[in-house]
Amino acid sequence: MPERRQNVIFNEIHSAYYSAVSKIISRILEGGASEEDLRRIVAENAFGESGSTLLPALTRGKWQLVHPDLSTPVKNPPQLPLTLIEKQWLKALFLDPRIRLFSVEPTGLEGVEPLFTPEDYLIYDRYGDGDRYEDEGYIARFRTVLSAMEQGDGLQIEMIDRRGRTVCFCCMPKRLEYSERDDKFRLITQGSRFYKTVNLGRMVNCRTVERALPQEQETPPVYRTLTLHILKERNTPERCLLHFAHFEKRAERQEDGSLVVHLRYDVDEEPEMVIRVLSFGPLVEVLAPQDFRNLIAERLKKQKSCGLF
Repeated sequence: MPERRQNVIFNEIHSAYYSAVSKIISRILEGGASEEDLRRIVAENAFGESGSTLLPALTRGKWQLVHPDLSTPVKNPPQLPLTLIEKQWLKALFLDPRIRLFSVEPTGLEGVEPLFTPEDYLIYDRYGDGDRYEDEGYIARFRTVLSAMEQGDGLQIEMIDRRGRTVCFCCMPKRLEYSERDDKFRLITQGSRFYKTVNLGRMVNCRTVERALPQEQETPPVYRTLTLHILKERNTPERCLLHFAHFEKRAERQEDGSLVVHLRYDVDEEPEMVIRVLSFGPLVEVLAPQDFRNLIAERLKKQKSCGLF
């Protein structure tokens, strides 16, 4: 019989259960482990219902890994080395230029062939003026922003605004967002009256400052429901569902094969949603709400006035 190989990136030995059992055995080998220690490890590394199944299987001898006196026949702490295909997958990730933003190095992957390369896939609906991830200045500014968020520091930002003017202001970094379509990172700030959203690509300089700005009350996001009618042409229903895969949605199949899709989106992202919908052209119609239809109509009128079609 030929050896059977499981061609997967991750398999069950890297699951939450294996991780919890591994940590339990390591804790026992340290000495002085209690049942409370074991329950805590399960609660932190497995699932809510795992305590009623995993611990009895261990302590009552079913898996023969832990004796009733909370000792173990295992001599060394468990280790889970990476498989070759996992290393190939990680090597592929390091070919993404955005990986350099996070101060990680591909140690231990020398001589490993990547599982895939950027030439193996094509992103057809992305703008071509994305952020310059290879630029050392951009990398330094990104890491400064990330550090300020982690440490709770403020930022002093110098940037070029949309009118080409150089502006300088202080703010508290709130979160970073990435736009797949624009291929750009945006910083959501608080404490600045005029600059709530900052494109990192527009930054000229930034540095951390002491947290002197008052904390604003966290305002919950406001959501709306967008209703789209998607025609059954050129594989549009499948492409559209894939494009909006990360949105909460409900789809209704019509008798003619078209779809009516209800998407829930953040109001702050409405300008980008308009662009996303327009990218499908006449194959997608906005049914509701009416003011979103008006935004689509206004954008089309502007394009027509510029002679774009």
